[in-house]
Amino acid sequence: MYEPIRTKSVHSTMAGESTDFPHRSREEELDIQLAGHLAALLAVTDELRALQPSADLDAAAERLAEQVARLRGGRSPARAAVSGTRREPSVPALHRRAHTLAGRALVVAASRADTAAAILAAERMDAHTAALEPRELASR
Repeated sequence: MYEPIRTKSVHSTMAGESTDFPHRSREEELDIQLAGHLAALLAVTDELRALQPSADLDAAAERLAEQVARLRGGRSPARAAVSGTRREPSVPALHRRAHTLAGRALVVAASRADTAAAILAAERMDAHTAALEPRELASR
């Protein structure tokens, strides 16, 4: 009724067989995700620093850069200067974006049990929430 399979499967699941492509562990995948979220948060933090310089944002950017470098095996994250050629973003919108990115980083850091990154992400969420509260309360 059915024709027998004549070729070897391309989806090898047998232990001990070598494959042509690299496999990453769950921890490696989580490291990559966490580094990506923290690098995106660093980029938004750098934009905020350009619009509203503060010692808090400077310290946060340094800590974020350290965590990204740690997760990437010592490679420093790319940092671009904010150019004045594009439309200036809204500061509250940047704080909301940073809050969202910090939340994503917190979820991944918690799932990989990375206490340092989780604490940093939670602190950044609190800081961006605090930065938004006076504006949002005043506009109501």
